[in-house]
Amino acid sequence: MILKLILIELGKIFRKLRTYIGFIAIGVLVPVVQISLYFTGEGYVDFATRNLKDSFIFVGNLLNGYLIAYLILQALFIHIPFLIVLVGSDLLAGEATSGTYRMLVTRPVSRISISISKFVAGFIYTNILLLWLLIISLFVSIIIFGTGELIVLRDKVYIFASDDILWRFFLAYGFAVLSMTTVLALSYLFSSMVENAIGPIVASMAVMIVFIIISALPIDILEPFRPYLFTNHMIKWREFFGDPVNYSEAINSALILLLHIIGLFLITTFIFNRKDILS
Repeated sequence: MILKLILIELGKIFRKLRTYIGFIAIGVLVPVVQISLYFTGEGYVDFATRNLKDSFIFVGNLLNGYLIAYLILQALFIHIPFLIVLVGSDLLAGEATSGTYRMLVTRPVSRISISISKFVAGFIYTNILLLWLLIISLFVSIIIFGTGELIVLRDKVYIFASDDILWRFFLAYGFAVLSMTTVLALSYLFSSMVENAIGPIVASMAVMIVFIIISALPIDILEPFRPYLFTNHMIKWREFFGDPVNYSEAINSALILLLHIIGLFLITTFIFNRKDILS
C-alpha cells in the first residue's frame, strides 16, 4: 500500500510545472559555468597556484572536468536548497490549495501512511535532482574538459591525483543527499502548517538565512547554539576533499543532519495527524 501511495505522490509531483524548475535551472546554469570556465578557467588555475610556482613546476591538465565539477558544486550548493523548497513546500500545502485535503485524508489509509508516502516521494525527487546535477556537472564536464589532477583551495592547497577523485565526489554527493533532505524536511514541516505553498517557501528560506547569519556573526553568546544549526553541517561535504579526510567530522555532521530529518518529519506527521480537515 505504501509503495502505491508513493507512486501516486510521485505522479502528483511530476505533473506540476514547478517540479521542473530545478532541472531547468541546473540545465541552464551549469552549461553557463562550463562555457565561462572554458574561456577563463586558466585564470583560476593561475590564482590557485601562484604561490606555489616558485617551488613547484605544474604539468598536466589542471583545468579539467574534476575541477569544473568541484567549482560548480561549491557554487550551486547554496542555491540548490531553494529548488528543493519549491517542491517540499507544496507536498501538503498543495493539497489545501487545490481543495483535495478532505478527499486525501478520507481515503482508507492512515494519515501516517500518507505523510510517509509524501515525504518519500519528496526524497526521491531530491535524489533525482542531485543525480541530474552530478551527471551534468561531473560527467559532462569530463567529456568537455577531460580528466587530470584536482586542485582544491581550502585552508591549504590540495592537489589530488586523477585516480583519487571520483570516490570523493560520490561521497560528497551522498552527504549532499542528507543536506538537501534536511531542507526538504524543513519545508515539509512548514507545508503542514498552512494552506498555501508560498508561505512555506518564504519561511524555509528565511530560517536558513537566519541560521547562516547567526553562524557568521562573531558574537560569543551565540556560540553554544552554532553546533546545532543544520546549516553549519550542510557544507561538510567539503571534508571529502581534504587530505586526510576528516571522517569523524563528516560522520558527526551526518548524524546531526539525520536527527534533524527525523525530528522534523515526526513533528510534521504529528501536526498532519491532528489537522482538522473541516477547516
